[in-house]
Parts: sequence; structure tokens; C-alpha cells
Amino acid sequence: MNTCVRHGAVTPSERLVTPPAGLFAAMLTLGLGGFFIGTGEFASMSLLPSLAEGTGISVPQAGRYISAYAIGVVVGAPLIAVVGARWPRKMLLLSLLLLVMAGYLASALAWNASSLLVARFVSGLPHGAWYGVGGLAASAMVPVSRRTQYIGYVMLGLAAANVAGVPAMTWLGQHLGWRAAFLFVAAGVMLTAIMLLFFLPATPAVRNVSLLHELSALRKPQVWLTFAVASVGFGGMLAVYTYITPTLIHVSQFSLSSVPMVLVVWGVGMVCGNIVGGWLADRALVPAIVAMLLWNVLCLVLFSLVAHIPWATVLVLFLLGNGFALVPALQARLMDVASDAQTLAASLNHSAFNISNAIGASLGGLAISAGAGWAATGWVGALLAAAGLGIMCLSISYAKRSQNDGYHHR
Repeated sequence: MNTCVRHGAVTPSERLVTPPAGLFAAMLTLGLGGFFIGTGEFASMSLLPSLAEGTGISVPQAGRYISAYAIGVVVGAPLIAVVGARWPRKMLLLSLLLLVMAGYLASALAWNASSLLVARFVSGLPHGAWYGVGGLAASAMVPVSRRTQYIGYVMLGLAAANVAGVPAMTWLGQHLGWRAAFLFVAAGVMLTAIMLLFFLPATPAVRNVSLLHELSALRKPQVWLTFAVASVGFGGMLAVYTYITPTLIHVSQFSLSSVPMVLVVWGVGMVCGNIVGGWLADRALVPAIVAMLLWNVLCLVLFSLVAHIPWATVLVLFLLGNGFALVPALQARLMDVASDAQTLAASLNHSAFNISNAIGASLGGLAISAGAGWAATGWVGALLAAAGLGIMCLSISYAKRSQNDGYHHR
């Protein structure tokens, strides 16, 4: 086993670990878990009319199912991270998969609106912790110079879900019913759990970590600043994504049947951005985050300007998908600024992105309701991305000031 000491991505006491069946099999397992979890999250939105009909409520009321899942992510990510900080990561990841499977089985068996609401909340609880702890597990298997790239590979499952998983689950829901769609996710998660048993390396529990130790990360201003960048800056992309279907139909003049293929282009952009962004962040993390936020500002403005041109809209959506590169980069940033409170920091990132989902959707909806038009979500998104860029600049300024203060006190 490689015994090169690693810093930054994991606690100083940890060393590189070797997967029992090779790095590819281990990363495939982590990516597959992200694929099925991401599929369940996003496809639930496309199945909303079926969920509403099946539980006897209106479509607007069924929106609570999406909110319940998001609340589960926001609550579960830090809670599970803190409680499970001392667990061996393989055991923690396996437990998270079992909780996901239980949530989706309960969703498939729900008998009314209240039971489905609870099931969606339970399904969301392990979401953020899976991506956070999965990123830590991936970074423990590679040198620090490749850390963000491999965190990105874990996120690749989430990006790929928009290319293949969401269309597949949506098709199942339309032809076999929404219960079959939820069972599809549960079966995929069970397969991932079996693969995890064989392909992920066992790592010892971190004995010197406690509840207070993990929560100590919340005393650090840089943790909150990075959290705010993710919560606000990524909301721009989600402001557009939330209302993309009516925008494509009413502004870009696409037919309803062609919308899924357009969204696949967005998903392909997410995959490409995830790979390239991780590579860039490993070479210059902070400049990469600044560049990605600026990229999102420009692409969101461009979206509003060209939304009435079908071919240009497709191209811009691919470029917007590239902005998903921000996810692994910000996770690496949180892991850096949190020092050795790694589990909480890695999971907080996904709480932040679900907050950004709520912010983007709410502000985009306000703009549309005010009569600004469907394409106005691009302008709203650009303002949110610019605000995230401003917070990131504040974080950089704070870091420089802290370094200067440390130098003068020597």
C-alpha cells in the first residue's frame, strides 16, 4: 500500500489507500451511487403530474414532494456527517445507500400524500452526505494533485443522471407508473451497495474526531464564505433550470416532445464541465472558481439574449451545463478551509446547493410572475452568479488580510 502522507483533502493522519479491485472499479461504484441518487432527485420533477394524480392532490401541491426532498438534503448532509464522522468511510457509505434504498422503497409503497411526503424527506437525508463522503473516499485514493479531478468523477454520476438516468426513469414512470420508477432507483442503489462491498477499500475509523471537533469548522469565516458562494452563486444556473421546459416551449418554440433531447445536451455539458473543471481546479483552485463564476455570469446573460433562437439556445445550454464544474471545485475549497473537519465540510457543499436551488427557483419565479417573461430567468441567474463572484472575491480578500495579519504578528 502506498504510504505517502496526504494533506488538505483528508486528515493528516490518513494515507493513500489502495482499492482491492483497482481505482476504476472503486470510482465506478462511487459514480454509480451518484448516478442513481441524482436520477431519483431530478426525475421526480418530471414525474410531478403523475405523483399528483396518484396521491389525489394538485400539481402545485405536489411541489411539496420536491421541497421535502430538498429539506431532507439540507438537514441530513451536516447531521449525518457529524454523527458519522468517526465511522469507517466504507461503513458510512454503505449505511447511506441503505437509507436511500429504504427511502425509495417507501416512496414506491406510499399510500397517500402524507406518506409520500415523509418518504421523499427520508430519501433526501443521505443525498448530501453521499456526495460529500464519496468525495473524501475518492480523494483518499489519489495524490493531492488529482484530488478535485476525482471528486469531480464522483459528481460525474450526478451529471450523467441528466443524460441517461432521468430520461429512463421518466419513461418508466410514463409507461409503468411512478411506483415502478421509484423501484428502479431502489434496485440501482442496491446494485451499488453490492459493488461497494467488493470494490471500495476499507479505511479505519478516525478516532480523534468528535462532534465538537467537526462542528469547529463552523467557527471559521472562510467556511461560511465558501458556503455562501455555493448557496448564492450556483442559484443562477438553477433559476434557469427550474423553468427551462416552459422557456423552451414558449420562447424557443420547441415542441414538448423535443424538450428531453435538448435537456440531454445540457446534461452532456454538465459531464464535460465536471471533467474539465476538476482538472483545472487541481491546478489552480481559487482562480478556477473565479473563472467558473464569471463563465456562468456571461452564459446566463447570453441565454436571455438568444432564448428566442432555437439553435443558439441549445448551444448556450451546453455552455451553461459546463458551469457544473463549480460543484467539485467548491467542495475542494470547503475541504481546504475546514482544515481537518473534513466530513462536515464535504457534506455542507450539498446543503448549500440545495439552498441555491430554492433561491434560484424563488427569484426566477418572482421575475416571471412580475411579467418579465420566461427568458428573464437568465438575467436573474446572472445577478445571482455575479453575487457569488462578489462573495468569492470577499473570501480571497479576507484570506490575504489574514495572511498579512499573521505575518505582522510574527
